[in-house]
Amino acid sequence: MTSYVENETEMTFPFDCREILESVMEEVLTSENCPYEAQVNLLITDNDGIQEYNRQFRDKDMPTDVLSFPMIPFRTEADFSVAEEAEADYFDPDSGELILGDIIISAERVFQQAESFGHSPKREFAFLTAHSLLHLCGYDHMVPEEAAVMEKKQEAVLEKLGITRDI
Repeated sequence: MTSYVENETEMTFPFDCREILESVMEEVLTSENCPYEAQVNLLITDNDGIQEYNRQFRDKDMPTDVLSFPMIPFRTEADFSVAEEAEADYFDPDSGELILGDIIISAERVFQQAESFGHSPKREFAFLTAHSLLHLCGYDHMVPEEAAVMEKKQEAVLEKLGITRDI
C-alpha cells in the first residue's frame, strides 16, 4: 500500500495524517475485499483551495470538507474486476498497485466540524478519509439507501480502528 500526502496549508494536526490515511485505507480495502495492493493521493488544503477544486471539477463554487476523485469507473461498488479489464489504465506500472484515486480534504473544515460535532480532529479526519475511500471504491450517497450503506460502512471502519466520537 502506498499513500502520498501533501499538506499545502500552514495548519498542523495533532496526529500523523499519513498514518491515519493508511490505517483507514487498509481497513476499508480489507472490508471491501480488495484483492490488490493499492495507492491513494491525499491533498490537504484550506477552504479557499477546496472551493477552487470544487468549482473547477464539480461546478460548485463553494467550499466543502472533502472531494474524491475515483480512478476506476466501478459498475458495482467494490467490484474490482473492472480494473482487470483495463489493467494498463488502473495499475501503477512501477509498483503494480491499483491506483484508487485522489482525495482532497480541507484542513479548516476538519477542525471546524470536529468542534461543531463535539469530537476530535483525528476522528473527523479519519471519518472524512473513510468517506472518501468508499467513494474511491465506487460507493455514493445520492439517494437515502446509498447514504445509509455508506454511513454504516464508515462507522464500522472507524469502530474497528477504535476511532470513535469520544476520541
